[in-house]
Parts: sequence; C-alpha cells; structure tokens
Amino acid sequence: MIHRYLDWNRKLMRPLWWLVIIGMLASLGIAYERVETEQKSARKVEFVFDYRDLLEISDLQPDPQKFVNDQLTQMKAAGIHSLAVYESTLSEFRLSRRIEVYSTHEATALTQSPISPNENFTYILFADKTAQQRLQPLIENTFSSLKVGMRPWSFKNQQGMIIEMGMEEAMLKTMDPDPITLQMLKDKGFQIVVRMSNRRPFDAANMDKLLAQLKSFGVKRFIIDGETVPGFVNDKNFENIDTMAELMKKYNMGLAAIELLKAPQRGFNRLAKNINYDVVRLHSFTEQDGQKLTENLTEAELADRVQGVADRFVLAVKDRNIRMVFLNARAVKNADKGKILNPLEPLYKSLEGPDGALERIENAGYSFGIAERFWPFHSVWQKAAKGLLWAGAVALIALTASYFIPEMTLALFVLGMIGSAGLLVLSQSLFAQGLALGAGVCAPSLAMMFAVRAAKERNKAARGGGRVSSSAAFAILLLLRTVGISLIGALFIIGLLNQITYSLVLEQFRGVSAVHLIPIVVVVIYYLFFSETSTYKEKWAQVRKLLTSYISVVWVLCAAVIVGAGLYYLSRTGNEGQASAIEKLFRSFLENTLGVRPRTKEFLFAHPLFLLGGFLAARYRGALILILLGVIGQASIVDTFCHLHTPILISLTRVVYGITFGALIGYAAIIVWEIVARRWRAWAKTTASR
Repeated sequence: MIHRYLDWNRKLMRPLWWLVIIGMLASLGIAYERVETEQKSARKVEFVFDYRDLLEISDLQPDPQKFVNDQLTQMKAAGIHSLAVYESTLSEFRLSRRIEVYSTHEATALTQSPISPNENFTYILFADKTAQQRLQPLIENTFSSLKVGMRPWSFKNQQGMIIEMGMEEAMLKTMDPDPITLQMLKDKGFQIVVRMSNRRPFDAANMDKLLAQLKSFGVKRFIIDGETVPGFVNDKNFENIDTMAELMKKYNMGLAAIELLKAPQRGFNRLAKNINYDVVRLHSFTEQDGQKLTENLTEAELADRVQGVADRFVLAVKDRNIRMVFLNARAVKNADKGKILNPLEPLYKSLEGPDGALERIENAGYSFGIAERFWPFHSVWQKAAKGLLWAGAVALIALTASYFIPEMTLALFVLGMIGSAGLLVLSQSLFAQGLALGAGVCAPSLAMMFAVRAAKERNKAARGGGRVSSSAAFAILLLLRTVGISLIGALFIIGLLNQITYSLVLEQFRGVSAVHLIPIVVVVIYYLFFSETSTYKEKWAQVRKLLTSYISVVWVLCAAVIVGAGLYYLSRTGNEGQASAIEKLFRSFLENTLGVRPRTKEFLFAHPLFLLGGFLAARYRGALILILLGVIGQASIVDTFCHLHTPILISLTRVVYGITFGALIGYAAIIVWEIVARRWRAWAKTTASR
C-alpha cells in the first residue's frame, strides 16, 4: 500500500504543475476583466470642499458674506465644483448669518429685563423674513420631536423664538440641511454632496421626504458624518439600514467611502451592499494637512509643500482608485505675522497650472465631474475560472511543500482540497483569502528555491570542470525566471480576490505582512536544511546541532541586528509604512518623472544583489547569500498586487520598472565588481612576483 501511494505521489508532480498552469491561465481572463472595469468605468474625479469650513473661516473676516461669495468664485475657477453641506445646527445657521443665538443671560442683558433664576433657555432672532420662513419650520420640527417647549419672541421688531433648552445643548441638535444654502449653491452652479449622520432617530417617512428634497437640489451622493450610518442601531438590527438602502435606491443616491479611517463606519458595508455598491472612494485633505500650508515658510518652502499636495492628489487618483477628493481648511492665528491665516490660496495653487493636480490627473486619462461608481465586468465563466484557481492554488501549496517533505505531496493536496472545501462552506471570504495567502506566499518561495537550486547546480558544474554558460546571461535569465514564477502568486491573488469590495477597500486582504515575511523564513529554512541531498536523519542532526550550539556575544548582536532589520522591513509595508523625508522626496521625484514609482527595495536593493549573486554563482559558493537576499524583491513583487485598490496596469508598470532599473543597477554592480576584481588580481600577481 505504501509503495502504491509513493508511486502515485511521484506521478502527481506533473499533474500538479498542469493544475497551476491552468489556474494561472484562468486568472489571466479574470485579470483582463478587472482591467476593463478599471479602464472603462469610474473615470470621473470630483473635488469637494467642506462648506462648513468656509463658513468658519468667514466668521473671522470683516465682511463674512463677501468673503464667502469671493471664495466660491475662486473655487470654481480653481476647479472645485462641488461643496459638502452638513445637516444643519443652530450653530451653522448662526455662522451663515441667518440667525443670532443668545443664552438667557445674554438675552436679559440685551433686553435689559430682570434676570430669572429659574430659566436657562435659548433665544433666537431671525436675520430677515426669508430666514424665518425657511428655517423656523425646521427648528420647530426638530425640537417638537424632542418634546421641547417653544414660544415666539421678538426684539425691536425683529422676530424670533425661545427654545426651552440650554443653549449649549440646543446648539448640538441636528436638523435637515439649510434649504437657503442648498438653493444658493445650486444657483451658483455647484454640485452638492451631503454629510449625513445618524444623530437623529431614524424615521422612514421623514427620510423619504428629505431625500426627495435633496434630489431636487441635484444631490447624488452622501458622505457619512460620524461613526455610524443613518439607521444603524446595533450589529444585529439591520431593519433601518435596509430601509435606508431602499430609499437611496429610490432616489438614485450613492455613498463615498473615506479611506484610512481608524475604524470602519458601523453599518457601512451593509448599506453599501444593499445599494449594489454604488460607492466611490474618498481621500480626505484634513484641517491638519491644510494647517501645514499656513506655517512660517519661505516662498520656496511653501512652493515645495504646494507641489507635495498636488503630488498627493494625483497619486491618490492614479494609484488608489480615489474618485472623490474632500478638501478641508481652517483659519489659524499667526502671532509672528499678527494675522489670521487660512490655506485656501495655496490649496488653489496645488490644483492649478501645468504642475497642478487637475491638469496632471486629466493627462492621466481622467475627467472631472460627479464621481461615478465602478461597473464591474464580470462574465458568467468567472465562477468556473475560480474553481480552476481553487485547484491550482492548492496544487501550488502542495508543490512548495514537496521541496521539504516530497513524500507528503499527494496527502497535502488531498487534505488541502478537503480543508479548503470546508472553509468555503464556513466563509467564502476566508476561503478566498486563505487560498490567496497560500498562493501569494508559496509562489515567491518556490521561485527562490528554484533559484537557489539552479545556482548550486551551476557552482557544482563549474567546480567539477563542466561547461557553463555566460555568467551575465545566466544571471538575467535566472532573475526573469524567478520573477515569472513569483508572478504566478500575483495572478492567483488577482483571480481569487476579484470582488468590488476589495477594490473599494470595504474588505481588505489581511495577508500583506505575511506575504512579505513568510517567504523569507521559508527560503532561509530551505537553504539551511533542505537545499542539499540528505536523509531526514541527517537534516534533524543539523537542526539539533544548530539548536544546541553555544551562543556567543557576536551571535546575540547578529540576532539583534536581524530582528531590528525585520521590524524596520515590516514597518515599511502596507498603507501605514514609514519613510524618511529624504526618501519621500526621492519617491516624489520618481513618481513625477516616471508616472509610476517603482519600489525602492526592488530596484535599489533586491534585484541588483540577486543579479550580482547569479553572476558570481559559478565562482563563489558564498554568492548564494546575495541570491537569498533577492527574496525581498520577489515577495515585494507579489505584495504589489496585494493592494487590490491599485489598478492592475499601475502595479504591472511598477514591477516592470523595478526589474528594468534593478537590472541596470545590477549590471553596473557587476561591471564594478569585475573592474575591482581584475585590478585586485593584477595587484596580487605583481606583489607575488616581487
């Protein structure tokens, strides 16, 4: 029985490779349809300014109304054609100069009436009859729903009302967006985006009425304001969210998903799913970002920061599928200049001109207008293709394991198919991510184990006096073959995780750090214990020898350096990776020069060392260490495609640039090595002859 199993196990190797190849071909079709989705839909970009921020800045100006009108004109000229309007509060009505609000103490001082010790109310005066006619119903509806008493009030023929609630609390109560502001912005030709919160009790009839009103003002999309979506109660009660989704579909309204939030907005994924993912990604330029443009800077420093803002917007649109850029600003007191500053002018400059964001975004193939959703190209054959990817991914994992325990290949393949089938029943998301992670880790590991084996065979052939091919040709062919095998993992990740939820980052691939780290561990273990032909007993003896070796101070220092390097390496992965100021300038230069920035760890480090190691493999056994360092580049290649919100063509261009520049730098290193080595040999020969 065992002999029959081993015979089947031996014969299985070629069919497993065929499964991998078939899965890879299936993923190419899926990748093509994703490229079609990215290239033929959602090509409009919308710049949106926070209107509340504009009101707050205007409140510090000598003529607030004129300031607002002037800035709206400048915004339109700069390319900002949308404004974000919040649900109203008494505070915002006051900023808009539609009402004036007083506490009981302030009202008694104003009217010179006796102070009442038993009263802490809110007093309101309307600016004019239009404000009273349009806003009083909103205020009355809001506070009557809270069962708060109200009554008329006037002062010197100016009409108002008293709200029987403390002013600080009353100012926090939320009501429908200001209809006067909505009409004014519409008349000026602005598109309106609404910030919708969950601060009011959800009422389907009132929400229906509100959405109908917003539709009449041309509103197409919401940005959620706060931690929960309208209608959210808890993680088990979705009735109100489902009702909200039906109302949004009724009025053809979508959502904007804010990137890089500390925590997802609760209920967002449910609401997005129920509106058929009519969602665009939003990049936020915050008040803190704007404040950096108001610091004490020289003209050159300010110009650099303005250019940095423009680069940031272009990168967001091109590299991260951002279709809505949300601009914030805040007035800042500058004691050194004795002024109150705001970042509006520098912000406009970041958008305008040949180096500004708008022209560069347009040159990249985008247009400006109301942000549109992605319409996925998703043929019916994709289900069958993903079945092939399933078998191919398990086969790839089994083939990688065969480099360590070849006798277990068949058993691992069967167990992998059964286990992944159980995972599919449990969770489709975990099933897809688990297989994608396995393929993403195994492909670069397998590629590097091939490379190590090829380099060792070349070294043995050279030492044995056998004929070997050109070292330079061997090095580049070895690199290209290794990259080709690594890209198998990228194709499996693209095929298995081809869902709009990943493009919109409503769902994230959790294996990014693992794809960076695990191949390094796998390849090192293979090199230390499995790259030589030996029995399992001999391998175990090697492990025991290593584990029982005496540890010197040098070993401890080396371990500390390795751990530190590993932590630094991991700190630079993912969306929150850290980089120095100099490196950011270098990245910006590459981005602006090439259009797509290659990864520095690939073209400056991993690929050149890999090429140099391949070149020296025939002469020096120690050159394998240089090849091993190339695993960082191979893992990075696969990781590039793990960022599923980045267009495939951008990721592919990044990899091609990395290989091209890495090869050039690698060959430069080879030339330098040859020059130094020849000079050294000549010097040594001369010294010996003396």
